[in-house]
Amino acid sequence: MAFDSKKFLVRTGSAAVFVIVLLGCILWNYYSFSALFFIVSLWGLNEFYKLMELNGNKPNKIIGYILSISLYGFITSWIIQDSIKDEAVISVLQFFSRVLFALFSIVSLLIPLVELFRNKEKPLENISITFYGVVYVVMPFILFNLVANYPLGGGYLTEGMRYQSSIVVSVFLLIWSNDTFAYLVGSFIGKNKMYERISPGKTWEGTIGGAILTVASSFLIYKWFGILELNDWIIISTIVAVFGTLGDLVESMLKRSVGVKDSGNIMPGHGGILDRFDSLIMVAPFVFLYLILK
Repeated sequence: MAFDSKKFLVRTGSAAVFVIVLLGCILWNYYSFSALFFIVSLWGLNEFYKLMELNGNKPNKIIGYILSISLYGFITSWIIQDSIKDEAVISVLQFFSRVLFALFSIVSLLIPLVELFRNKEKPLENISITFYGVVYVVMPFILFNLVANYPLGGGYLTEGMRYQSSIVVSVFLLIWSNDTFAYLVGSFIGKNKMYERISPGKTWEGTIGGAILTVASSFLIYKWFGILELNDWIIISTIVAVFGTLGDLVESMLKRSVGVKDSGNIMPGHGGILDRFDSLIMVAPFVFLYLILK
């Protein structure tokens, strides 16, 4: 295949913009981080629903957006309360949190009732996909907000949550390392297909080599950022290597089931939101699980 310089420049340019925006929002403050991933989560949810529509389903998008906005808002307002000293503002945020949680609970219970009056085919599938879209796409980004505010002095039920941009950047560096090393090792020595039906390009050699080099990268992460102990970074890098790969396979499975190559076209040459964040979607919940259990 001949080298396409125009395509290469488009991919490189869009990737550069993506990284600049992503790192800029992460490093600025928690508000910019949370706002970015709020947009990403809703955009990703929209892509998921569009994929399911290609399969003949009719998810209730409005219900899905309401559930996502209320749950994301509930968690972020709860996080923000811990860093605010003004009692009046805290009272407003607490009231806001209760309203959002009530909205999420009520709307969740109303999904079957709403579906009854929509009079669409496959009502059970529509209900399941509507709710699962929130769980699969939005919930991981909500949990990533909690990962980003890991309380170094204790558990999540104690005071002391503070935004840790270094943890966020480190997780992304490990994900990018895993993707890059797996691709390079697979390109040079990959022979045995890992899951050819879902992802023809993935090999066992590339996956294992990428995992080993990603775990090795955790030593550099520890040296650069610290924040957590070395054993924590080794475990987190292992989570990234395993579940980042599985996240990519899951998204490939969804796309192949409806016969598309990309989940969207928000990034020229790179596909959609789900294509860019498929690893994080699977990694974030397990990193959060590790941090609350450690």
